[in-house]
Amino acid sequence: MVNCTQVSEFVLLGFRGGPGTQISLFLVFLALYTVAVVGNCGMIVLIRADACLHTPMYAFLQSLSLLDICYSSTIAPRALVDFWVRGHTVSFGGCAAQFFFLSLFGTTEAFLLAAMAYDRFIAICSPLRYPVTMSPQLCAHLVLGSYSWGALNALTQTTMTFTLSFCGPNEVNDFFCDVLPVLSLSCSNTFTNQLVLLGLCGSIIVGTFLVTLVSYIYIISAILKIRTAQGRHKAFSTCASHLTGVCLFFGTVFFMYAQPSAASSMEQSKVVSVFYTVVIPMLNPLIYSLRNSDVQRALSRAKRRLSWL
Repeated sequence: MVNCTQVSEFVLLGFRGGPGTQISLFLVFLALYTVAVVGNCGMIVLIRADACLHTPMYAFLQSLSLLDICYSSTIAPRALVDFWVRGHTVSFGGCAAQFFFLSLFGTTEAFLLAAMAYDRFIAICSPLRYPVTMSPQLCAHLVLGSYSWGALNALTQTTMTFTLSFCGPNEVNDFFCDVLPVLSLSCSNTFTNQLVLLGLCGSIIVGTFLVTLVSYIYIISAILKIRTAQGRHKAFSTCASHLTGVCLFFGTVFFMYAQPSAASSMEQSKVVSVFYTVVIPMLNPLIYSLRNSDVQRALSRAKRRLSWL
């Protein structure tokens, strides 16, 4: 037993560098966050306003856009403030709250991407059954299930992490409260936490990735059986945007948490963290608008309607 005083706040070390570096990082974060919020809000408004986009695929995309707004907003506003403020302190409860919502939205996105892959699998491999199989009720259940699993994982990880003893030091070597740098500060035995982290998070990441991978194996197999090149191109174009988003998300997550040196290479991990917490939410609306003919046509219709006003 260690007699210690529980810390009441943490200090986020953030990024190294003088005032010039901090100002540059502030401008970069501000630009990324602004594009992420505006782009995802625009995607939600466009999908809701255009009746041609009221399909299961775009219902999932609308949910993904809302999720990306919440995900980036968990990290970016706090980081923007810290670039200007000297004392990067966060209360114990504030750190736990940020940790919870980060886990919630990150886990939910993994399940939602898997649900979107299943949607594309049904659309391409069983097109005649698609309207019946992907009913509004099933879509709602898949979205609700994604959030439920996200909440379960976030509650488990947050409870196990923040019921540990933290006696000091209290300096988190990151720009937000992530699991690995916070666990490294605990004066308790974290073996069980690391085991649960590996088992629960590992099974979620691997499970959702396998669902997505198997879906795309069947999708690609079905596309290759289409006789005409035009038909193959049309079929592939309906899932190219989602496949790009999947590669970005899972590629970054695997790189972040599967590399053996993740705990020791914190400066490298910070750069990767910026990518999956701010850059990917910013890229998703661009990917789904630039590589999707339905969205491009909806944008053209929206422009024509605005020009008539």
